[in-house]
Amino acid sequence: MEGGKTQAISASPAGRQSAGGGRLAPSRSCERGAAIVTEQELDLSVYGTRTDLALEAREMAGPADSPIPGVWQEMDKEGGITVTRMHIQSPEGAQAIGKMQGHYVTLDVPELRRGDTDLQDRVATTFAREFEAFLKRLGVGPSASILVVGLGNWNVTPDALGPIVVENMMVTRQYFELMPDQVSPGYRPVSAVAPGVLGTTGIESSDIVQGIVSQAKPDLVIAVDALAARSLERVNTTIQIADTGIHPGSGIGNKRKGLTQDILGVPCIAIGVPTVLYASTIVNNTMDMMFDHMKKHTANTDPLFGVFGSMAENERLGLVKEVLEPLGHNLLVTPKEIDKFIEDIANVVASGLNAALHEAVDTDNVAAYTH
Repeated sequence: MEGGKTQAISASPAGRQSAGGGRLAPSRSCERGAAIVTEQELDLSVYGTRTDLALEAREMAGPADSPIPGVWQEMDKEGGITVTRMHIQSPEGAQAIGKMQGHYVTLDVPELRRGDTDLQDRVATTFAREFEAFLKRLGVGPSASILVVGLGNWNVTPDALGPIVVENMMVTRQYFELMPDQVSPGYRPVSAVAPGVLGTTGIESSDIVQGIVSQAKPDLVIAVDALAARSLERVNTTIQIADTGIHPGSGIGNKRKGLTQDILGVPCIAIGVPTVLYASTIVNNTMDMMFDHMKKHTANTDPLFGVFGSMAENERLGLVKEVLEPLGHNLLVTPKEIDKFIEDIANVVASGLNAALHEAVDTDNVAAYTH
């Protein structure tokens, strides 16, 4: 958001108290009936938009047709699946969009929430293909040992993605340890763990994983976690893969100790699906849809929207947060069908991972390893 400034409506020309207690000085005002519309200087930096998706961060940084130095991006569309590949190549690019340097792949599937099993199979196949590209880029061979970490609280449905994926993984490390001569070709050592969350274990997930890595000595860690989005359309319809690791809780403002190569000592690929978004995001998205709808029927929308109509999207979102957060009303929201959605998307991710990690598993038999 440019400069962190926006406009607000005040009932008095003398200024008012901000949510943080500071006085907001008015600059220009004009009477509209009994109310006075006053342009205020608001510091909205503390109400910045939170998103775990690199694609959304790129959209916030500028128009898609306006290149950002140090950020490379390409997009493919096929059969209702949009694959966006992004490479943040420099510190300047990382600073511009607020994400770490590395490779990001986003699968956007708007129809994924409809429960179409054929579409889910195609998404799993596409996911496996894109994930295999990450393995090749990192130099992870077909016999390398893998540790899959399912982050999140299995007692909270929208946060249970990681544990459910772990439940559906084809775990094989024990066979390589105990009976290696009986393991068929086409499989690799894979172990999996769901370490829980700090609130239920009293231990940082990163510390638990570090201990496991030091003992099991995997060549690669795969961290799976639920994310937060800034768009209604991306909840339970988007899958992100990144080779930058992950900081659990960052999307909801509860950033914990990270799972990264610097911390773990081995490469870490993060997989995430947005399952929640903020109430302020829903309000802002609804306002956008109202603006678009009214513009179709009214040439001059200024009398209807006034100052709000001239605000940039990020400015409106910042203002909504500035109103809701001091009241404790900026809740995290998830769809009422989340029980079904989380099972479906977890199966898609687990199926794709099983196919990508084991050469003997393909799209024809992958369903035999999940439920």
